[in-house]
Amino acid sequence: MHKPGDVALGGLFEVHYSSVFPELTYTSEPHQPSCQGFDPPGFRHAMTMAFSIDEINKTPNLLPNITLGYSLYDNCATLGIGFSAALSLATGREEQFLLQANCSGTPPVLGIVGDPFSTFSIATSNVLGLYKLPIVSYFATCSCLSDRRRFPSFFRTIPSDAFQVRAMIQILKHFGWTWVGLLVSDDDYGLYAAQSFQTDLAQSGGSCLAYSEILPWDNDQNEYARIVDMMKKSTAHVVIVFAPKNHMVVKKNVTGLQWMASEAWTLVDGLHTPAFMPYLGGTLGIAVRRGEIPGLRDFLLQIRPDLHQNNSYANNLVNQFWEYTFQCKFAPPPPGWLEAGGALCTGQEELKNVDTEFFDILNPRPEYNVYKAVYALAYAFHDLLQCESGRGPFSGQSCGSLQQLEPWQLMYYLQKVNFTTSFGDQVLFDENGDALPIYDIMNWLWLPDGKTIVQSVGFVKSASKGEEVTLDEDKIFWNFEPKEPPRSVCSESCPPGTRKARKKGQPVCCYDCIPCSEGKISNETDSMECASCPEDFWSSPQHDHCVPKKTEFLSYSEPLGICLTVTSLLGTFICVVVLGIFTYYRCTPIVRANNSELSFLLLLSLKLCFLCSLLFIGHPTLWTCQLRHAAFGVSFVLCVSCILVKTMVVLAVFRASKPGAGASLKWFGAVQQRGTVFVLTCIQAAICTCWIVSASPAPYKNTQYHNDKIVYECVIGSTVGFSVLLGYIGFLAVLSFLLAFLARNLPDNFNEAKLITFSMLIFCAVWVAFVPAYVNSPGKYADAVEVFAILASSFGLLVALFGPKCYIILLRPERNTKKAIMGRDITNI
Repeated sequence: MHKPGDVALGGLFEVHYSSVFPELTYTSEPHQPSCQGFDPPGFRHAMTMAFSIDEINKTPNLLPNITLGYSLYDNCATLGIGFSAALSLATGREEQFLLQANCSGTPPVLGIVGDPFSTFSIATSNVLGLYKLPIVSYFATCSCLSDRRRFPSFFRTIPSDAFQVRAMIQILKHFGWTWVGLLVSDDDYGLYAAQSFQTDLAQSGGSCLAYSEILPWDNDQNEYARIVDMMKKSTAHVVIVFAPKNHMVVKKNVTGLQWMASEAWTLVDGLHTPAFMPYLGGTLGIAVRRGEIPGLRDFLLQIRPDLHQNNSYANNLVNQFWEYTFQCKFAPPPPGWLEAGGALCTGQEELKNVDTEFFDILNPRPEYNVYKAVYALAYAFHDLLQCESGRGPFSGQSCGSLQQLEPWQLMYYLQKVNFTTSFGDQVLFDENGDALPIYDIMNWLWLPDGKTIVQSVGFVKSASKGEEVTLDEDKIFWNFEPKEPPRSVCSESCPPGTRKARKKGQPVCCYDCIPCSEGKISNETDSMECASCPEDFWSSPQHDHCVPKKTEFLSYSEPLGICLTVTSLLGTFICVVVLGIFTYYRCTPIVRANNSELSFLLLLSLKLCFLCSLLFIGHPTLWTCQLRHAAFGVSFVLCVSCILVKTMVVLAVFRASKPGAGASLKWFGAVQQRGTVFVLTCIQAAICTCWIVSASPAPYKNTQYHNDKIVYECVIGSTVGFSVLLGYIGFLAVLSFLLAFLARNLPDNFNEAKLITFSMLIFCAVWVAFVPAYVNSPGKYADAVEVFAILASSFGLLVALFGPKCYIILLRPERNTKKAIMGRDITNI
């Protein structure tokens, strides 16, 4: 179909959907193939281009003084015919195009609108791209056509499959569908879509393909049966189909599936029938963006058979449209037509009185893309003609002109075109020739009365952070009970407290939920890893959040701590009572014997020993850690040094009773005794000071004993310091024991050396047992062992040294005399 003009645009449309090629022989004359199967939507697309050019010619501000013409070709849904038509458009028809001697003039067509098929567009763009002839497709969506190196002159007003794939993935994410099947047609459209879908799905994460199958072109029933059987056995409840409409008419009773349709078959009228609704009802589909084209319907209503009498093919095409629309035949009719009751066409029938899908343009979608494609070429040509000489974009700042126009010059301006349609959509192309991507999301609705409609339920468009999906879920019809989105997952979501562990040999969407190990948590659904809790925290029983670790130390509030505290206070109280008794009876012989001052000092040191055990109870702090061992060491050295001096005094007195040895007592006077105790105690104080200064004991949070507990303890800082402290106490205790042992048989009735020997034996036994018990006791039990040793040794000294004396003072006062103590009145005692 042709219309003359100053310049022309070419168009490729699917007006017929099949063709029959004649048998070729060496003797036969060549014949044109026969196109069959009239396609009203394809004819409407072609007429939309004719309408657009007619509208442009009537627009005074666009291409003034220039008349656009067109040459429209039918590709008959056949690659050979479509490719031949494209070459005819590029090279011109011999009877209309006369090459000038200087090779100047306008090309046969400025650019081509079409082809609608991706495979056909690939073939034509591979060849015509060599000559930089602009091709603007309105329906070819293959993402491969975005390759600028292969297809430098290809543009399109429909988004590529790459965006359609990303849009579908966003819909999958929106509904939480992670386990889906994929069916594609065995052509460039389907195969490239499958490749793009698998790649983008893997990059997006979270969703997997349960299966991916190629639908055969030859309608192989065995292959279809295999695919259907596999779909029924699969646990995937969502199926995505990238295929043209003729693949989707095979009736296979597959129910219980949620279909997602590509733009190629979302709006196919033949599928929106009650017969298919049990299987395809509720389908979600991607559809070409709808628009509005004012005046298109009126233009279509003006089509008449007598308008193209000068063009036999165009006239034949309109006649076919007329025959299809009114179900009649032009004369001469086929044999038997009239006999079968068929009517003859008069050419005077009224189109406005016919209800046909040809005029269903309330929501034009492919037509809107045709409309934008024609206007894009017109605006590019308009910009080319507006170029000012000397300011052009080409070499030498030259401009293109109508007289010497090259296709690549128009392609330059087409790449930079930017305009807004009357519907308000912006039209421009990116560096790959793709238009701004936007799709409508459609839903196949099955009405209660049995009728079916396809309604828009949202849209998806490109945004700065990826694809943006807007859905009105209340409008969506779900072909399931209950009326809600289906579940389609390989494995159910892992709740908080677990992590996903991929099943060996299966996609990443198939996994087991493994509980987090101790000390680790996951607080989100479908966590890939369990996170470790911070140092002072531990996992909750559900492993979904961290809780503060339990703390453990020898506390005043626990039974063990209470017992030790009470025992310590009891020992202190007894020391106070004994001190009171000794003070009250300070003038009695038994108190005055063997230096009562040392006895009072010994009682004071024992009271300090009892009290220092309290420093081992409670939450460890720096000052308690430093003070506990210092107080313990000094108190016990003070105690043991008093005992040592008392023992030495006993031995000195005994030796002084021998003739000639009295002079030695001058070294054991009261001053010397106090000085000896002071010096021995100062040595221990110096040891503690050096220890604290060089390697001070400090509080420490120990997590080695229990993973879920923090054991607060005091680290000794220096093992050498602690060993020297204990060793010094042990040395004094052993020395006291040896001296007392030597003096145990002295001839006094009340020989205190025996008591000292027994007390030192208890003291040494306790602390010898303490060392292995302390080393092998963890945490608070080490403190408890040390407190027990302090209390046991303190009670041993208190009872052994002062128990017999208190007994005599309180219960046997008759023995509290000088004679009784010296052994002179033994018979009376």
